[in-house]
Amino acid sequence: MIPLLSVIVPIYNVEPYLAECLKSLAAQTMEDLEVVLVDDGSVDGSRRIAEDFVARDERFVLIGQRNLGPGPARNQGIRQARGTYLAFADGDDVVPPEAYELLVGKLAETGSDLACGAVRRLVDGELEESILHEKVFRRPQLCTHITDKHVLVRDRTVWNKVYRRDFWERAGLAFPSGIYEDVPVAMQAHVLATSVDMVGEVVYHWRKREEGETSITQRRSELPNLSERLAAIRSVRAFLDDRAPELLDGFDALVLEKDTVFLFQALEHCEGDPGPLLELAHSWLATLGPHVLDSAPSLRRLELHLLRRGLVAELRTVREFRRGREDVTRVVPRGMRTTHWYGDYPFFRDRRLRIPDEVFDAREELKLIARVESCEWTGAEYRLRAYVAIHRVDRKITKVGLWLSDGRRRVPLETRRRGRYGVVAAVDPDRLEGGGPWRLQVRAEMRGLVLKCWCRDAADGAVWRFSVPGWSRSGMDIPQ
Repeated sequence: MIPLLSVIVPIYNVEPYLAECLKSLAAQTMEDLEVVLVDDGSVDGSRRIAEDFVARDERFVLIGQRNLGPGPARNQGIRQARGTYLAFADGDDVVPPEAYELLVGKLAETGSDLACGAVRRLVDGELEESILHEKVFRRPQLCTHITDKHVLVRDRTVWNKVYRRDFWERAGLAFPSGIYEDVPVAMQAHVLATSVDMVGEVVYHWRKREEGETSITQRRSELPNLSERLAAIRSVRAFLDDRAPELLDGFDALVLEKDTVFLFQALEHCEGDPGPLLELAHSWLATLGPHVLDSAPSLRRLELHLLRRGLVAELRTVREFRRGREDVTRVVPRGMRTTHWYGDYPFFRDRRLRIPDEVFDAREELKLIARVESCEWTGAEYRLRAYVAIHRVDRKITKVGLWLSDGRRRVPLETRRRGRYGVVAAVDPDRLEGGGPWRLQVRAEMRGLVLKCWCRDAADGAVWRFSVPGWSRSGMDIPQ
């Protein structure tokens, strides 16, 4: 019988981890699957482990090839696969038991071309957030698309997904050679799909290896590795420029945020001539759009400025400064008549380096943090306590204003300051009669800087909402 799902697993020298990976596939709650193992010329005991699983579970199939890399190995597995749906797993990772049942179920329900889900990093046996996938699946949505949900630009891996086989073939998808073969395919699939299902559940555990050969991603600061990463970035940019140019800025910003770090790390650990790395770095930055480079956060702009000038020693100083900050880096005001806001970083107005002030300009990075800590009935009024601060600015705000709004009316509140960041306000329920629910808005002013935002609930981070039950002074709990 034709299996519903085919899971393709390229295998290359993953002996310490392979058994755990294959056990997780055998234990899937969706049993109607086949697992196509592709031995990519392993020289350790990986093939023996694969053969053991094939011998005791008829759903497992093993094929082999000479060492060609993960891309050709996956392509070989696809040719062997018989399933209606396709999925991919790496031999050193783990798939949670209900992952494929969840993803295939969504596709059967919606008719979308692919389904994707959240990822956790498996580090020393513990699960952590995958920095690569952070922010992507916080607001899951069915039947969406990357051109509507731009956060999917951050979803650049193939193994946290299930694809319809007919979509894969219709789109002409195939893995290229090289060590970053999955990034171009993941982006192409997102763009070419008619619709995509995003689920919030964790569907993949991506391992950081502790023993054996280090993975490709753990050798990412080596020069050949960086060159191949740049080739993959260029491939994706060329595809997006042709098929979805509105995604280019978001993709470039992600490269600047995540991938460029590996250039910095390579230069930090370079013991010989940094010339080849600097040459590659210049090609790397020339690939990205100038708008994205100019709009990068101030500390990253400083790193890029030093990189362009080949100031490797100074770049190492700034990188060490970044790592040494247990909290966030500070932003400080400077100027008498006109106030500018600059990052408090090394080399600001250094006479030797003469770095332009605009490199340090952090005004656009400032944001207001406001949260309601408590709201209590006193017998005559509601007493509201809030925390108000400007992110990264370690100074007391000069002026703070609060008001309640239900979209039609605004009710200003008298406020008193409590300590450096505390604000207290009284709310008379009679003033709110006939309206609601209410949200609390904050206005903060400091040295010509004016910021506004809605207050968040300190408990869950959602926008804080206030209503008075029955418009009475009964002291009933406030429904949030």
